[in-house]
Order: sequence, then structure tokens, then C-alpha cells
Amino acid sequence: MQVLDKGFVELKNSMGSDLTVVNSARVSYGGESSTLTEKDEKLIRYLAKNEHTSPFRHCFMTFHVKAPEFVARQWYKHIIGCNFSLGDAASHGWNEISGRYVEYEPDFYIPDQLRAQSKSSKQASVESWSTPSPKIIKDTVDVCNRVYRDLLKAGVAKEQARLVLPFSTYTEFYWTASLQSVAHFCALRNHEHAQYEIKQYAEALELMAKHRFPESFNALITQTD
Repeated sequence: MQVLDKGFVELKNSMGSDLTVVNSARVSYGGESSTLTEKDEKLIRYLAKNEHTSPFRHCFMTFHVKAPEFVARQWYKHIIGCNFSLGDAASHGWNEISGRYVEYEPDFYIPDQLRAQSKSSKQASVESWSTPSPKIIKDTVDVCNRVYRDLLKAGVAKEQARLVLPFSTYTEFYWTASLQSVAHFCALRNHEHAQYEIKQYAEALELMAKHRFPESFNALITQTD
């Protein structure tokens, strides 16, 4: 799915199904289902409602994402915010393109319009047509890109030349997360108070997760809203 002007989210792989959640819960009693029944769907909702979340961590999704750096840094907080002592970090995998290894052909996120700072919230913005044109961002990133190229041509190491690239530079990464972690991400980032740009990615993930795990994802997202 295309996101923003040059970004995307692609579901590369997934493991498990709604039935996986059911059977991982029922193994405590030595039971197993071969097909998903109405009774199983009720069990999924019961597990989510009562925060019996371990069965949801047997399902995983792997995404290939292209997003601006500032979106990726917000996203990565969902990993570094894990409780490592409880093993939560094992529910995530993250690998990202490295500007030390490759010479960027930078893409930059240019918004359709600039938003004004909210007067009631230090972290929020509001739609505004009276702010400067986004062209000021386009002109700035073009200069940054030219300086980056000039540094590389002058023999500066890639790991230092990239220092001039702005937060609007697109990066790419693979993110693997449990179904519970994906639902938690969507609950926080597909929210009216989330930043517009990361919200667009959360909406894409939510559509993919609902398609792959319709009962389980809906049960989780209902409880975390």
C-alpha cells in the first residue's frame, strides 16, 4: 500500500491465524480446534477482554516499510519501550537500511501543506492555510541533497556525508512483530491525537492485520481503543 507521497507498507510474511490464537489458549486443557467456530470467536474476544494476551503472541507479521526518518524514529519507540526483563523485545524484529553501507539516492517527504502549531498542546498541530508554502521544505532538501552529493564526490565517508540529510529523508526497514504488538501500535498511532504522518502508516497496517487476523485483531483493537 502506498503511504504519503513516496512511502509504502508491504506485508512480506505472516505466521498463524485466528485458529492459532484459539489452539494456543486451549492447549492448557489439552484441546484443539480444526476449524474456527462461533465458540472459538467468543473465546478470542474473552481472551482480549480479560487481557490474556499470550495466545496472540503466537501470531506474527513481517512488514517492509518505507517511511520518513521522523516516522521511523517514532515507530522504533515501540521496540525500545519494551520491557526487556519480561522478554517483550522478543516480540519485535527490526532491520533498517544503513547509510554507512550504501550511498543514498535520497527521497524526501514533502507535505501537501504545512500545519500550524496547536495552542493547546505542545506536541500537536492544527490544519492551517496561512502558514508558509511547503516549497520552503522542497528548496531546503534539494540543497541538503546537493551538499550530500558534493561530500561524497570529495571522498568524505558515507557515514559522515549523511549528516547533512534532514529528518524528512525516507528510510526503509523490515519490522516483524507479534499480533499483540501490531494491535498496540495501531491503537496508539491510528488515533486522533497521533501525528498525521504516522497515522497514515497505522491505517495501512490496520487494514492488513484485519484482513489476515479478522477476529483476533478486532478483539485486540477494541480492548486497546
